[in-house]
Parts: sequence; structure tokens; C-alpha cells
Amino acid sequence: MIVTVWGARGSIPCPGPDTVRYGGNTACVEIRAADGRRLILDGGTGIRRLGLTIPPKVRHLDILLTHLHIDHILGLPFFEPLFRPDMEVRLWGPASTTHDLRARLGRYLSPPLFPLGLRDLPRRLTFHDVPFEGFTAGGFRVSAMLIAHPGPTVGFRIEDGSRVVTYLPDHEPALGGHGFALPPDWISGVALARDADLLIHDAQYTRDEYANRIGWGHSAIPDALAFAAAAGARRVVLFHHDPRRSDGTLDTLMEGADDAARRAGRDLEVIPGREGLVVELA
Repeated sequence: MIVTVWGARGSIPCPGPDTVRYGGNTACVEIRAADGRRLILDGGTGIRRLGLTIPPKVRHLDILLTHLHIDHILGLPFFEPLFRPDMEVRLWGPASTTHDLRARLGRYLSPPLFPLGLRDLPRRLTFHDVPFEGFTAGGFRVSAMLIAHPGPTVGFRIEDGSRVVTYLPDHEPALGGHGFALPPDWISGVALARDADLLIHDAQYTRDEYANRIGWGHSAIPDALAFAAAAGARRVVLFHHDPRRSDGTLDTLMEGADDAARRAGRDLEVIPGREGLVVELA
């Protein structure tokens, strides 16, 4: 499995001279297998550049949406393969008790927010509620469950043979003030991340920032590390960076996270999430 990060920011795109190395695009990750199978996670603004790299011979794509907050779907109408008449795209997203996935996405993909509507896209675009009993997408085995984040939000566990990638870009497992004192099975998302070879996890806040943002649906960096340790993950990509963070600030925070993991004696590799990051799970 080859994992490529195309967008690692949260909340809003933030391109500029201070965000060149980590990037300013919002959440989008691609997973590819050696035989060419691929799966796309989220449709933030990073999906635009990803779309330009998908060769014409590809005829089928699956896109998994963790939730429908704007930073995770903003890039969808700029995803070039959607406009190829011979392309079949399956969009998966969390179910809702009010409207189906097509109707909810149509609120964004329609005037006055966008000049085109869903009906203007190719007819081979289909919409699917994420099932919780496990399913196949992009040739990978996928498990999903609801996680702690405002609104219907799911996390994903993607498996290919013996390798596991878990994707939890917007997640607040410390919600409720219990921290990580509860048994692991009671912590949001642990079942998805258990023994993962690679965990991509929300790390938007510092500890001090989180104290004033409890319930917003995101994690402090120390909580992301504690969650990874509780789940027994081998590597963690710190992800969904706050749009205010400059490259220099993120360097400092990422170095501090790596030092903290080592001091705690955790057998955990900490990887700073940035655009262009490629992790190969051999």
C-alpha cells in the first residue's frame, strides 16, 4: 500500500509563503496498491491536484467522505475525473436521518454556492451511504464506524492483505473530560485504529488551545499521541493542521510531538503530515 497526502490542513485552505512545505490544501489522501487499485479519502481542496495525476485509462474510482463539512468536500467540483464521460465515480459518505447523501451534497453543488448542479455532472456518479458491516471500495476492504465529531462523521479502516491504514482526520477521542483513563474499547475510534500499520489522525490543537475548544471535534497533539498508543498503532501521521500554523510553527510542534512520544517510551513513529508525503507499507 502506498499512501499519499494531497492535503493536510483543516477548516479552510491557507496557501501562502508561510505554508509552502506543509501545504495549504484541505484534507485529501490517496491509497494505492501495487497493482494499480486506488482509493481516495475525502474531497478537500487537495483532491484537485490529485485529479490531474489520474491517467485516462482509469475508469472507476471510489471516494470515501468522512463527513460533509465544507473543508472535506470543497475540492469535489474541481476534481477533473468527474467530468470524464467514461469515468464511473462512487461517492461514499455517512448516512443521515434527514436527507440522503446526494441531497446533502447538492446543497453545496448548486447555485448560489456553485454555478453547476449535480445534474450537470456525468450520469455515472453514484452515491452510497457508508455501511457499518464492512464493504469493498477501490479494491480494498473497508470498515467504518461513527466517531466523535459534530454531525454524522465516520472514520475508516482500510485493509489490503496484511496491512492496515486508519483514517481519522477529524476526531476528538478525549471528549468528555475522561482523557484516556477509560478502557481502550470505550474510546471513540479505537476499534478502527487497533494495531494499524499507519494511523492518520487529527492533531489540530496544542494542549492550551484545546482547553478552550472542548467539543469542537478536534484533538490536541498530546491526545492524538495518547490515542495512537491506546490503539497500538505503529505509525501516526499528525494531520488536519490548524490554518494559522506556519511551516516554522509546525516544525516546532512536530519535533515536540516526536520528543514526547520518545520520552513516554512509546513504540510509535511520529510522522508530520504534509502535502506530498508518501508512506509505503511494504
